[in-house]
Amino acid sequence: MKSIRIASDIIPLGEFKSGISSCLKKVQTTGHPLIITQNGRPAGVLLSPEEYDNLVYSKQFIESVEKGLRAAESGEVYSTDEVRARLAEKRASRKE
Repeated sequence: MKSIRIASDIIPLGEFKSGISSCLKKVQTTGHPLIITQNGRPAGVLLSPEEYDNLVYSKQFIESVEKGLRAAESGEVYSTDEVRARLAEKRASRKE
């Protein structure tokens, strides 16, 4: 995710409401998130679809790595031959 530029990436809710179209364009062209404030406090974040997808993918990747590390620490490991055998079984069941 790109860093936030305080001077241009934080706007109050009223300004956002009156210029939604330009805000959407700005987020899509710059790739920077837009922080929307209400009563001077952060109330929401507007992201481009690409940035959102990147965040979701990154989160899923990190969760997958953590799951693998926990499995390895608890002894849930397989040899290369065991993995190949399991994959071969799955491929064979798909062909049927």
